[in-house]
Amino acid sequence: MRTIDTKALFNNEQVENLFFGPARAYASLTVDFAEKLTSAQLEAAKAYTETGLAQARAFTSVKDVEGLRSYMEGQQKVAKDLTERLKGDAEKVVALQQDFVSKSQKLAEENVKQATATKATANAK
Repeated sequence: MRTIDTKALFNNEQVENLFFGPARAYASLTVDFAEKLTSAQLEAAKAYTETGLAQARAFTSVKDVEGLRSYMEGQQKVAKDLTERLKGDAEKVVALQQDFVSKSQKLAEENVKQATATKATANAK
């Protein structure tokens, strides 16, 4: 029976440089992005939940017309604060996405350069 010499077919270093290394780098980048995005979402959810609960508590403490008026006036500030929070959270997510895209493009460019260099080296042999 004839055996195939895999070392002759594939240079382990080439396989690592062309396939596994880039795949591992992209997977790491993706996991980092997912972690940052999840963290931002959890932080935002916690802040929105705390605001909602605080407003519910404030409403339950209304006992008269004056208290209701005060509560309603406070709603304008809460709405303004939430709007600012939403804007900041959206900007944070956009910045995370832009960073991910930028790093992904850089990684792809580096991998193309590496593949080109590897191909040129293989053709020279």
